[in-house]
Amino acid sequence: MGARVLAWVSLSVLLVAVGVPFYWMVTTSLKTSTQIQSLTPYYYPRPVTFGNYVELLRGTGFPRWIRNSTAVALGASLVTVLVSCLAGYSLARIRYPGRRLLATTVLVVYLVPPTLLFIPLYTILNGLGLANTLWALLVAYPTFTVPFCTWLLIGFFRSIPPDLEDAAMVDGASRVQAFHRVVLPLAAPGVLAAGLFAFTLAWNEFLYALVFIHDGDLKTIPVGLNDLMFGDIFLWGQLMAASVLTTVPVVVLYTYLQRYMVEGLTAGAVKG
Repeated sequence: MGARVLAWVSLSVLLVAVGVPFYWMVTTSLKTSTQIQSLTPYYYPRPVTFGNYVELLRGTGFPRWIRNSTAVALGASLVTVLVSCLAGYSLARIRYPGRRLLATTVLVVYLVPPTLLFIPLYTILNGLGLANTLWALLVAYPTFTVPFCTWLLIGFFRSIPPDLEDAAMVDGASRVQAFHRVVLPLAAPGVLAAGLFAFTLAWNEFLYALVFIHDGDLKTIPVGLNDLMFGDIFLWGQLMAASVLTTVPVVVLYTYLQRYMVEGLTAGAVKG
């Protein structure tokens, strides 16, 4: 009984810690400027206004920022999933000279802070003529998403019995066909987790987008939000409205993929 009470108390505290900032963000986006600047706190907007959203969508480049962020995040996620699946399967299943060294190198690359890489990366991208384009971000983001996702998928591939692939190849399937038709469906929860991780990092990344992009029409959301801050003046209503619109796609994506991840895990446990 005591353990159950402790668990509920811990969950309640965690829910408050996570929910209160989100609640304050949403309510602030629905407040007028007078309510936001008032010394008396407004715990809920009175009256509710959508003016901040209207000003954000019509008076700023937010629609363009969200379009750029979506293109970059989806592109980086697709590249990350493709490369990580192939690399993770290779390191988990295929035996060849230098495999362990390559696996260790992947881990070491993941441990290198991205802040140490933006100068050499910018030099390389500038030499390739990709600087100040969205292609620069599509090339740069996988440098820190692929290593982690590769290590994540190595564990998933190792948890799949090799006998399943052997049985498929005995029946005439090639290794590529066995990987595509047997291994990937069983590793779907891991692939979804890797794609979600890559999408979240690319969606929220700030430093590379700030350094590699100079054209105002190519700004992503994290960089574009700087336009809503002028010295010591912060447009809190529009900032909170942008935060809500930026957070909602990620929350929906997490909720949607979480259901399929759980279904994949339970289905694999039953069929296995």
